[in-house]
Amino acid sequence: MPFPRAKSSRQLYDEVKSYDRVITPDGPLASALNRQLDRSHLGPFAIPPRRLAVGRRQESEDRLAFLGMIANEDISWKRCAYAVGNILQCWEHQGSHEAIFEYDGYIDEATERAVERIGDLETASMKLTTDTIDSDLDVVVVEPKMLTQLERAYLPTEYDTVSLFADTEFELPPFRIHESPTAIIETVVNAVTETNAENVGIVLDQESEYSPLIESALEAADIPFFGGPGFTDRSEHRLFLHFLRTAHRGTDTRISEIRSLLTAFDCDVADREADKRLHVLDDENLSWLIDFCHEIQEYTFSDALSAFEHRADDTLDAFRTELEELGIADEIVTEARLDELSFYLQTYEVPVDRDNEGVLLADAKSASYVGREVVFYLGLDDRWTHSAPRRPWVDQDAQFTRNLKSFQLLLQSGSQKHYLVQDATGGSPVTPCLYFEELLEREYDRFSELPSTTHQLRSEPHDGAVFNTESVDVSPDPVETISKSSLNTYVNSPRDYYFSRIVDGPEKEYLTEGNLFHDFAEFYVTYPAVVDDAALTEVVDLMLDEVRPLIRSVDEQTRRTEYRVSLETIVSYLDDNPPTDGAFLTPSSSTENAIADYFGYDIESPVTERRFVDEDLGINGMIDLVQSQTELLDYKSGSENDANSIVQDAAIDEPSDEPDFQALLYLTYWRSQTPAQQLSFTFFYVTELVDDAIAGDVDIDDALTTVTYYPGSLTDHVRTEEFFEYLREEGANKCQKILSMIDYQTYAALFDAAPLVETTDSDELIESEFGRTMIERLEAEIGEYKYVKTGSKQVMREIARQQKGAFFKPDLDAFESFVEERLTELNRRRTGDEPFPIEGLAGEPNYRRVNNRDLLLEGDQ
Repeated sequence: MPFPRAKSSRQLYDEVKSYDRVITPDGPLASALNRQLDRSHLGPFAIPPRRLAVGRRQESEDRLAFLGMIANEDISWKRCAYAVGNILQCWEHQGSHEAIFEYDGYIDEATERAVERIGDLETASMKLTTDTIDSDLDVVVVEPKMLTQLERAYLPTEYDTVSLFADTEFELPPFRIHESPTAIIETVVNAVTETNAENVGIVLDQESEYSPLIESALEAADIPFFGGPGFTDRSEHRLFLHFLRTAHRGTDTRISEIRSLLTAFDCDVADREADKRLHVLDDENLSWLIDFCHEIQEYTFSDALSAFEHRADDTLDAFRTELEELGIADEIVTEARLDELSFYLQTYEVPVDRDNEGVLLADAKSASYVGREVVFYLGLDDRWTHSAPRRPWVDQDAQFTRNLKSFQLLLQSGSQKHYLVQDATGGSPVTPCLYFEELLEREYDRFSELPSTTHQLRSEPHDGAVFNTESVDVSPDPVETISKSSLNTYVNSPRDYYFSRIVDGPEKEYLTEGNLFHDFAEFYVTYPAVVDDAALTEVVDLMLDEVRPLIRSVDEQTRRTEYRVSLETIVSYLDDNPPTDGAFLTPSSSTENAIADYFGYDIESPVTERRFVDEDLGINGMIDLVQSQTELLDYKSGSENDANSIVQDAAIDEPSDEPDFQALLYLTYWRSQTPAQQLSFTFFYVTELVDDAIAGDVDIDDALTTVTYYPGSLTDHVRTEEFFEYLREEGANKCQKILSMIDYQTYAALFDAAPLVETTDSDELIESEFGRTMIERLEAEIGEYKYVKTGSKQVMREIARQQKGAFFKPDLDAFESFVEERLTELNRRRTGDEPFPIEGLAGEPNYRRVNNRDLLLEGDQ
């Protein structure tokens, strides 16, 4: 798939060396031709039009014009920038700075003033407009179609032209596909040394992830480079803006939102504090920052910069100079002024002093030629495609031609060219730059559909650039038991479970609230007489004090109401349903209870906060309340789930994307303590009734969900006389009707006539041999009436519903084996026999339930 080959600098020089002036569309191309010059020459030889017009490299005109406007006109910065941008762009495409007046939709007071001020500036554009290259010179223009209308206006009446491209063909080298941006960066850095850095160029989209990665990697390897981060990209400059923004964010600023700032200031804040609000933390290391935020209305930009420099132990002279250039150094740091400063830095390229040594980093959207022997091209995706300005003065076809030729020339820079790309990211294909479609004259969706090779990096470490590892002969202690939360996490994503064990997570308000509700319930079970109306108010205040750093200040009153109603709900339930005598249990001391500590009591109860560790079953946990010898209860502060959802989320054959094994795990343990008993596990959703309480319509049962364990199989359960009577009284209408016409012996005989299919699919049960036999027998017993068939189906639907909303002996038996398998697998992975995969038993993890999302690198299994 060839396209025209770009001429080498030597070929091009041989064609133009006899001329006095060679006009090129690109500065680096001119430099390449000048390096070929083999004779003395008066004045410049190869040069772009703008540099020739002013005789030097000039700062960007849009910034100069903007600074002139804001210094002399009382117009908002955004309006100034908009007007200046339109004028200069129209000028470039139409050849006159007054051409903007031909477009009525773009004329306003700001534009008129800007045209007048720009006309008075000595700029390259004005030189290009008013002057012309000396007609006495012998001039040749390289690829004139790459020049803009304004640049062509500067050309003399007569000149020769030379094409950049030869009649021969350029065969595009194959793309080298890598797994990730990190692999691409490592490939480049492994090939570059301090010695060969001057011969290497790297082309990339400076707004892509490749830019910070390659800069960091080159710095780490002590390899010099230039052309990289600009004024705004410098970390210290971005941090200063972050510093000012923090002061205006208000009192709800979270530690996680200013972590980079605190790191720069050497303020060490524990990870568990990440979700807490800065302004309510009692930390001496942060008091100065809180004071700065409160007093920001008294600081000028210069004062704030001095405060930042003092705390960061750094000097930002360039930023101070820019504040003075903008005329705001002595202005108060208002939010509006800060918005304008941020807009300016995002809009204009502030000049910076650079040492032009080492690897050249070139932006794919501004470079046309890279004069280096070895050139790496990173990404080459659709972000390399130029977005042509959508303005009426822009000739879209001419602009596309300029961009395409620029891309075509850029691709052929260097005698060694390496196109390093990704074929897919995040499970989606990476689309190559759209110019390839025009050059190669074929359609494609991804790089693998074009000539390519796939590479897996075999890292060869740079001297001093990586850490050395040393093998340690230590065997990890095996995990003997697992909790319900760890099992939930492990089944969703083993990799997330692994990181949850080694990385501290931030404190969450819902966890803090949940713990306090648990503590109150335990305290009330033990000391109900202590809790009166005044005590409830104190508990609410205590809860607010604990969660205040984690919630917005505007939410405090709402939380106060929620807490009060929830505490009253707990009291109401426990008053009506006190736990039975726990004499069958050994009393245990609660390790920690914030409510009891507040009131000055110790808790030693046999029925609350029962910690269990069962190595035979491989499970551990904490039972909130032993309601009776066969009933367990757990307090929840989240949204209510019904029994069907709880059973479904505990599935082990087809795991749910929201795995939750709490009820199944606790019932499995309790079964070992009370064998052959029917057991129940009740979830008490203590916050569920807040809205009902406000409306004055509270039913405590609406906050309870109970899951029952039956010590036999589904068949054993549904053939009992107890279940028969339940169907007669609680079943659907036709179900009640047909069962009222038969006795229990007739019903029980149905299960002897054909085996029951134990399924949650009622249609499967109805169509089974058991289903057909039931209908036939009941029709023979009652009569061949339509209601008999309907009633029989209702019976079977209720049987299937029993399987959906309860646990049976085979379920708990299978769960015991499931836990054993997971522990064996887990310990095998902990010893390094196999990795912890990202995908769980249900496939791709439910990322809404992942705790360490940033550490789960997709594609890295």
